[in-house]
Amino acid sequence: MLSQPRAGQLVIRAAAIALVVGILSPETGHTEEGSEDHAAGSQIAKHEGAGEMPLTAAELGVGSVHGIDVSSHQGAVDWGHWWRSGKRFAYVKATEGTGYRNPNFTGQYTGSAAAGMTRGSYHFALPNRSDGASQARFFVQNGGGWSRDGRTLPGTLDIEYNPYGGDTCYGLGHGAMVGWIRSFSDTYHALTKRWPVIYTSPVIYTSVLWWDRCTGRTGDFSSTNALWLARYAPSVGPMPYRWPFHTIWQYTSSPIDQNVFNGGADRLAALASG
Repeated sequence: MLSQPRAGQLVIRAAAIALVVGILSPETGHTEEGSEDHAAGSQIAKHEGAGEMPLTAAELGVGSVHGIDVSSHQGAVDWGHWWRSGKRFAYVKATEGTGYRNPNFTGQYTGSAAAGMTRGSYHFALPNRSDGASQARFFVQNGGGWSRDGRTLPGTLDIEYNPYGGDTCYGLGHGAMVGWIRSFSDTYHALTKRWPVIYTSPVIYTSVLWWDRCTGRTGDFSSTNALWLARYAPSVGPMPYRWPFHTIWQYTSSPIDQNVFNGGADRLAALASG
């Protein structure tokens, strides 16, 4: 049985809670860079639910290549464990907006490669903070680049629900959101010669997919950008506007974000090689 906290403990706990709220609350203006640390799918799980139901390899399809994605929340990752568990690729969060860098990025990125994994990095978008080109440049300058070594996946633009509350689409209309995404994508391509993967959600929320809701089904990125979908369910679900298929599926966040590549090892190698 848990014991009741003493009065002094309650005061300490209340102070700690107040500190956390002060850091994370949208009203603070986010002066703490460390507060801007949102993992891929964190807002999708918050708004759409995270069916923490890890699926077996058989349920996900024979021949699929499995991987994980991490952020600073995982700290020092036991990459050897995940390699022995059958994970063969990884994505590591590098940046968010133009003010946050993952303090664990270098260790996580090099650690995944040392374990033998094909790896890449991702950027959590904050479209209401700065333009897409600025965030793409910040991403590339802080771990989001690409090299033709056969083991580096193209960087990913993680664009999902606004983590600070308010308007789901960051206050941007359809045309402005499409323009923001295209600016990020075009700038990333100009800097790396690769199109970024786009990470978003296919799950129906309030009867409209997040992507379709915020772009108004007016932006077609299917011919250039590979699609990474987050859906915590037994199937990947419907594709966002114009994409005929997905490339990566994040299917659970338990006990860590787990992904499956839509193809064999040869196709994963082709994605890395460009």
